[in-house]
Amino acid sequence: MEFLTEYGLFLAKTATVVLAIIIIMAAAVANASKQKKDSKGSLTVTHLNKEFEDLRDTIKHVVEDEDTLKEDAKAEKKKRKAEKKARKKAGQDNELKKRVYVIDFNGDPKASQVDELRQSITAILSEARAEKDEVLVRLESPGGMVHAYGLAASQLTRIREHNIPLTICVDKVAASGGYMMACVANNLVAAPFSYIGSIGVVVQMPNFNRLLKEKHVDFEQITAGEYKRTLTMFGENTERGRKKLSEDIQEIHDHFKDFIRLSRPRMDIDKLATGEVWLGSKALELGLVDAVGTSDEYIVTACKDAEVYQVSYEKKKKIADKLGKVMESAMDNTLSRWLHRSANRDEWIG
Repeated sequence: MEFLTEYGLFLAKTATVVLAIIIIMAAAVANASKQKKDSKGSLTVTHLNKEFEDLRDTIKHVVEDEDTLKEDAKAEKKKRKAEKKARKKAGQDNELKKRVYVIDFNGDPKASQVDELRQSITAILSEARAEKDEVLVRLESPGGMVHAYGLAASQLTRIREHNIPLTICVDKVAASGGYMMACVANNLVAAPFSYIGSIGVVVQMPNFNRLLKEKHVDFEQITAGEYKRTLTMFGENTERGRKKLSEDIQEIHDHFKDFIRLSRPRMDIDKLATGEVWLGSKALELGLVDAVGTSDEYIVTACKDAEVYQVSYEKKKKIADKLGKVMESAMDNTLSRWLHRSANRDEWIG
């Protein structure tokens, strides 16, 4: 009898473990299927007018007394009624207000956000009205790979080709490939202390050939095509290879200048394509931008006469990517805290 009891408990434990394994496997399959289904990502649209109104109301309900709040509510209702009556009298009762669509682009060396930019622009172009609505891009980028930023700039060109006014606001930096994107705008606005320009091309790499020779390490490289490899990190570079690469870089620089010349014909590109950067206020004097201001100022002003929507497309991230992002953020925070403490310590010692 004791044997049967123990055997029964053993079977129950085994069944429990098997059932748990089946449930875990089913959950994993379902999750993988869901991720595959959602891999295309999702589009988020935020009505910024409403967000600003909520912020204003939050402040108002703290600093104003109840009587003032009631009076303001009546005045606002009266104002909207008068505006509606004026539009109706002018025959514009059914005319929709201007819409401004806001996109954010934060560039890295690979212009990794270009796919999200593409999807956002495609969505906007399906609804935006030519010569009435507007697209505003808040752009931040120090530049990067030529082909990647060339594609990003081409995505912005799609907006202008649809006769939709394009405004680009730069709060911090639009340099090199970032400026290649920015110059596409009909209206380019830069913050006073933002970095603008860096119209140039650079290629740099270390060469370990002498170190390898010193350590008696041979390096073999086989290519087909005279200029398949001009400079190398491990082989011995030649003047002929350097000359060819310099010619290639100059050709890219010429294309870069031609692209800017086409977008901003009034700009003296030959004078400004030196690789230098300027602050936003100076960039205005030189013709690199059209106005000085911040994206916040521009959006708040736009909300007075238009419906403003922030549009963002986000890809579904895998669990591994999310964990990697968390670890990267943790390391960045740790390093920042360490540098901050070191700076404070040096300040105190000095």
